[in-house]
Order: sequence, then C-alpha cells, then structure tokens
Amino acid sequence: MKKIVKYSSLAALGLIAAGVLAACSGGAKKEGEAASKKEIIVATNGSPKPFIYEENGELTGYEIEVVRAIFKDSDKYDVKFEKTEWSGVFAGLDADRYNMAVNNLSYTKERAEKYLYAAPIAQNPNVLVVKKDDSSIKSLADIGGKSTEVVQATTSAKQLEAYNAEHPDNPTILNYTKADFQQIMVRLSDGQFDYKIFDKIGVETVIKNQGLDNLKVIELPSDQQPYVYPLLAQGQDELKSFVDKRIKELYKDGTLEKLSKQFFGDTYLPAEADIK
Repeated sequence: MKKIVKYSSLAALGLIAAGVLAACSGGAKKEGEAASKKEIIVATNGSPKPFIYEENGELTGYEIEVVRAIFKDSDKYDVKFEKTEWSGVFAGLDADRYNMAVNNLSYTKERAEKYLYAAPIAQNPNVLVVKKDDSSIKSLADIGGKSTEVVQATTSAKQLEAYNAEHPDNPTILNYTKADFQQIMVRLSDGQFDYKIFDKIGVETVIKNQGLDNLKVIELPSDQQPYVYPLLAQGQDELKSFVDKRIKELYKDGTLEKLSKQFFGDTYLPAEADIK
C-alpha cells in the first residue's frame, strides 16, 4: 500500500512539474509574441484642436484617431503617443527618439529634405484672420507695418519671415510666442496685435468654440496643395510604406471621411489622386 502511495505521490509531483513547465512555456510564448511587435512612438505637442487635443486626460482629435486607425489590428506594430513641445517634435525625430509625428503639419521643402512625408490625410488651406472692424487689412498685400504673433519654426512664421526678406522697407512685425493657438486667437480678438495667418479648420473651430465673433476670415490664394501630413524620421522607409498603404485603405473604405465629419464637421480630404 505504501508503495502505491509513494508511486502516486511521485506521479502527482510529475504532473505538477509538467504543468509548471507548460505554464512557463505558454508565458514565454505570449511574451515572445508581444516582443515581436515594434513600438512606434508618435510625437505631438497636443494642439491645435480639432486636429489634436486632450479630453479626459487622453489625446484625441482627427489626427490622433487617424493614426489609431492606421495601426489598428496590426500584427507588426504597436503605437504610442508622446506629447512634447513644438520644437521637441522635430528634435525627437532628428534623434530617432520618435518614429513619426502628427501636428497639423504642412509641406515645406526644408522638412522634405530632413524627414519622410507620408500620404496626406486632410486638406486645410491657410487663411488670414483680422478683427471685423479693421478695414485696413484685406489681403497679404496689407500686412506691412502690421503686427502678428507666431510660433518659431512653424510654417506661418517661415512664410512671414520670407515676406519680410522680400519687403525690407515695410516689414510686418513678428512677435514670437510659445502660446498655443487658442491663446493667440483670444489675444487677436482683444486687439493685442493686428492679424493672424493660420489654417482654416483651426481658425473656424476656435472662433466658434471661444465665441470670438468679432473676428473675420479672409481666404488666401495658394500655389500648392494645402495638405496635412504625418511626418516620419529618416530611415523609416518600411514604416512609411505601411502607413501610406493604410491611409489609402482608410480613404477608400470611408474611415477618413467619417473622422473628418466627426472632428471637422465636414469633408476636408485630399484629392484621391494625391494619396499615393
């Protein structure tokens, strides 16, 4: 009887050991599966709304949700967002700290020389914003001697710096700031400077949400497609191919249009021919 008990105990111990090994083996497999996915870190400075903003402590907005849709159900990539200052977006791409960035980014030749542009995800032309009672500014031809606020290294800042280089006898007055766009628009409404150049969607959203009814929007001519793009660090060619393919799929299946209507209130999409 004792031998039988002893044998049973050994058998039980064997079964337990086998179970532990099986559990460890299963755990290792799951860890291996997780480790096989590459983490893609996407940088943003968290504005402007409705492209990017925080709600209940979590980033959302058109660009954020487009990125989530791009990487949804991917068996190769996991996506993580990291909020940083505007200048930190580009410094992080340069240092390979970030793989990708979204921040209502338009095309410039300088950026194209340093980074990879993915396919465009929105159409967003620039406009000129002034107070309704100011009849002295009707177009870009009238901004000489007038003042504005700009964030260093933004597209509008570079545009106006180029304007001053071409008009040294009557430059526009640039006040550099680190304020976000909502704050800048409130100060324009209060008369602290004369005009602002920014994108149409952002301007119309802030005027509506902040109740800045004393501001008016003037359309501006453009010699290039006013598109918004995800930006990738150099060397991320494989990731760019994946992102471009997914953007094209999201365009065709209606996801981009659905998100555009959700966050912008209308369809602001690039021409299908420009999504390559």
